[in-house]
Amino acid sequence: MTDARFEDGAERPLALRAEGAADVPVLSALVQDAVLTAADLRYERRRHRFALMLNRFRWEDRAAAERQRRPVERVRSILVIDGVLGAAQQGMPPRGADTVLSLLSVAFEGEGDGAGALVLTFAGDGAVRLTVECIDLTLTDVTRPWKATSGRAPSHPAD
Repeated sequence: MTDARFEDGAERPLALRAEGAADVPVLSALVQDAVLTAADLRYERRRHRFALMLNRFRWEDRAAAERQRRPVERVRSILVIDGVLGAAQQGMPPRGADTVLSLLSVAFEGEGDGAGALVLTFAGDGAVRLTVECIDLTLTDVTRPWKATSGRAPSHPAD
């Protein structure tokens, strides 16, 4: 094993895992304001897997982009949730619909021993609740970043 070097901090695609309740808020912050369509959601009941293909805002790069006066970016990412025992939805468009969804948060409601529910909340009062046997999430960037179409970071002004 060698010591860490500055070069180890070079910008690379994200590849993160969440395996405990404390990991979920970190992952949630990274996928906040990701956009997708209902067609980008997939529940594979037999594999106990739920996956989302996201256009993720690169929150981890926002401060550097502002400091360097360069455009903020988005990147195509996949969020995979394993160990899913059941899925329910509320206020979501039909499967395959091309309605644009904005993911606001991923939250864990624990029942002990890692079992519980992951709740994916979308803008417009949509939600997906996944009953899970354990916390097993993977977030992976699958494309190179591109300039965010809006040219600015998403914001949530107070009412």
